[in-house]
Amino acid sequence: MEDVNALPGMEVLDGLVRSVTTPEFAGMTFHEVAAKSALNHVPRSSSMPFDWTINPYRGCTHACVYCFARGTHEYLDLDAGKDFDSQIVVKVNVDEVLRRELARPSWNREHVALGTNTDPYQRAEGRYKLMPGITTALAESGTPFSILTKGSLLRRDLPLLTRLHDQVPISIAMSIAVYDDELQQAIEPGTPTAQARLDTVRAATDAGFAVSVFMMPILPHLTDSPEALDAALTRVKAAGAARVVHGALHLRPGVKPWFMRWLAREHPELLPVYRGLYPGASVNAPQAYRSMLSQRVRPLIRSHRLYGRSDEDPWRRPAPPGSAQPGSEQPGPAQPTPARIITTSRGRASAKARPQPPEPARLF
Repeated sequence: MEDVNALPGMEVLDGLVRSVTTPEFAGMTFHEVAAKSALNHVPRSSSMPFDWTINPYRGCTHACVYCFARGTHEYLDLDAGKDFDSQIVVKVNVDEVLRRELARPSWNREHVALGTNTDPYQRAEGRYKLMPGITTALAESGTPFSILTKGSLLRRDLPLLTRLHDQVPISIAMSIAVYDDELQQAIEPGTPTAQARLDTVRAATDAGFAVSVFMMPILPHLTDSPEALDAALTRVKAAGAARVVHGALHLRPGVKPWFMRWLAREHPELLPVYRGLYPGASVNAPQAYRSMLSQRVRPLIRSHRLYGRSDEDPWRRPAPPGSAQPGSEQPGPAQPTPARIITTSRGRASAKARPQPPEPARLF
């Protein structure tokens, strides 16, 4: 049976419990689902340095114009633009399901990456508080994990993560692509400022973590000048980061139209340049541009005495459990205000859902 009052795509969303709005998050709707699984297996064809991910949310309140995951919302009959930013699917029982999966005899305690699709510390986490349960379940099972985020909300969990770090290896990485405040607010309107994220890097470093900064995507003709890169790396070094991962902008089919509309509105003078760099269905900038960018960034990273790598360099998978030292592998609030239910509960027995593709994994 379908819920005729639900948003398009949500009437058959597997496990939908309710959809809610709250004054604390004006303009956003949270679709709470009872997930059947928590661990996502990364296809063997992937070049990622891990086999397992967890994504407690679909959609992201950070609203980054360039986010590669935007296209995944189209599988829910929602658009990759505004809906991705404001219609957030929340796996409210994710820690409960995760504990069952981790307790299986077949689980080998392989490295699990958090934050490879949508951000686990996006603003919605301030309401739902899913990450403490997830990270505690992983650590108590002896499973090493990594966190990649743009969210300064990570600082809330640093005392917990510090304790869990005594049990399993944990890696922390902060994504900071844009260091100009005006540009950052235009292209990442839901994210904390670059300085707030750098302060989080410092807090995590002071807590004993060797923090990586993902300085990506680097945006052609917006953030790729030697002066901009040098200024960014100066701030990264001052924040105490141990290494930097850099890479040029990718524009997948689901995000390219949204990004190009933003560019036409905010920087119309660059539209012909970007059409030349990303013609037709191309996802990546030309190899010549990417090589030039690496040649520009690598000496700057060395001059700041940081360890660095490109997202195109081969990844080394984490060592098997028991052989790595903590932190050695590579990664990858207030009480909520009352909610107004706008879609009636359908419980855990939902209508038959359309097949869903596996959630993609990227370190970006």
